Amino acid sequence: MRKSFDGLCGLVINELGRIATSGEVFVFLNRRCTHMKLLHWEHGGFVLYYKRLESGTFPIPKALGTGMSLEWSELVLMVEGILVEKSSKRRRFRLKKAG
Repeated sequence: MRKSFDGLCGLVINELGRIATSGEVFVFLNRRCTHMKLLHWEHGGFVLYYKRLESGTFPIPKALGTGMSLEWSELVLMVEGILVEKSSKRRRFRLKKAG
């Protein structure tokens, strides 16, 4: 958890093969899941959020591995320490991509 903006951008580009300035939020956890960093590009620069827990650990969704993606709602639950054991998601309207 010693990396800052440049080090985390390097991980995003080299390890994940993603574009750091895409607007996505990239989540980094330490091995014990007690520290979390979120790297996000906003217009004009990077934003780095850092949260350290005094006790307990961040819950990691079961379907999550290295380079996997989360929905925004799943990220919010993870940051707040809420682990959802079983849930069902109702179908919502989604625009079809042109092409």
